Amino acid sequence: MEGQEHSSDQVKDAPVPMPASESRAGTIVGQQGQEAECPTCGGAIVNGAGAPRFVYALGRVEARFPSIGVEKEFAQATGRAETASLTDQEALQKVLSQRQNRYLAREFCYVLTIEGLETFILMPRDPADFDLLVGAIRPAPRHTDVDVVIGVRGPIAPLEMCNGLMVPIVVFDQMYSFDIDALIEGIPRPPTIDPAEFTAAAEALFMRTLQMTDNAGATDEHRALNYLAVRYPRIYETAAEQFGRNASLTRVEVVPSPLSGVRNIVEVIFSYTNRNTDVTEKVFARVDVTYKFPFLVTKLSPYYDR
Repeated sequence: MEGQEHSSDQVKDAPVPMPASESRAGTIVGQQGQEAECPTCGGAIVNGAGAPRFVYALGRVEARFPSIGVEKEFAQATGRAETASLTDQEALQKVLSQRQNRYLAREFCYVLTIEGLETFILMPRDPADFDLLVGAIRPAPRHTDVDVVIGVRGPIAPLEMCNGLMVPIVVFDQMYSFDIDALIEGIPRPPTIDPAEFTAAAEALFMRTLQMTDNAGATDEHRALNYLAVRYPRIYETAAEQFGRNASLTRVEVVPSPLSGVRNIVEVIFSYTNRNTDVTEKVFARVDVTYKFPFLVTKLSPYYDR
């Protein structure tokens, strides 16, 4: 991590140890107006206001053969490599990681899947970042692996780009990979909370974020929520404290902030309901999602219905 952390309320530069056109109650649609082409955005789809469609997505990167020609070339490269006793996934990662096969790594198609669904085709803005894509191909994938992709959503991919797969292209500016266990282990734990209880609470909250319906990280509400999930450890401390008070996480919602005006600010609200009294307590954080990289405006605080 970059910089010094003086409080668990501070926003991390990266998770430890890694580096519709209208609003409605309880949710917010990120982009306004109809889609249009931006002549200065490299073909990216933008909204009617001229702003790029930003993406802040949590998923898993998979490497695909875009054509039979690339598949045959990969088979020849594999035949020249030492791959005895390796699984197919281990052999794939080894071959693509070799310096002499960098040309081949650039030919592959990289797909971000979210909850098992093919959601985006990834393209680096800087060609040197193909190394990040190759690095996301784990030799032994686990269901707890997570890849964070931050960039700009472009048009639907043409048929020939990824063997007929037609999903939006995302040109990413930042990408990093981690597993959930490493993320949780790196979160500063309050000394008053039992380690096992904290781990269980943090994992439950993170999985709840990943499993939210249609969370492709392409709307303002989901970008804000995903940002907090990987950059703001205080939400996990609060979840552990609430579980310790016999409260359940009953709702996570995102609403427009009254502070919105020139800037686009949303409020992420976490509702905890006591299992004995059925009384609900709400806490919230404000996140500015005006730009590609969201940032915290207001730390986690009590929320009162207006």
